[in-house]
Amino acid sequence: MDIEQLHAYCLGKHKATEDFPFDADTLVFKVLGKMFALISLEKWESGQKAISLKCNPEYAIELREQYDGLIVPGFHLNNKHWNTVYLNGEVSKSLVLELIDHSYDMVVKAMPKKLREQL
Repeated sequence: MDIEQLHAYCLGKHKATEDFPFDADTLVFKVLGKMFALISLEKWESGQKAISLKCNPEYAIELREQYDGLIVPGFHLNNKHWNTVYLNGEVSKSLVLELIDHSYDMVVKAMPKKLREQL
């Protein structure tokens, strides 16, 4: 996947926004102010194409075992809940999209009922 496809897919999620809350390099996608995806633009440009996504802890371990070296604990994130997925063509586009959906859904489910109702 290229960055334009990732960008369009993430922003296509209901009430999704983009932001640079940490620095000018880290593109963050949020739903109602809560992060569900991060991309380092500097690393992307240098050939280290990756996206970090929230993940159910048990599923995160399963993915890391199945995709050793391609799906790893989230860089500078809570390793229990975040994975970094390297996009060098070995992880299928359909799985990447599924993991973005999973991340978005996890963030939404963790929101207070009042926020969820805004969706």
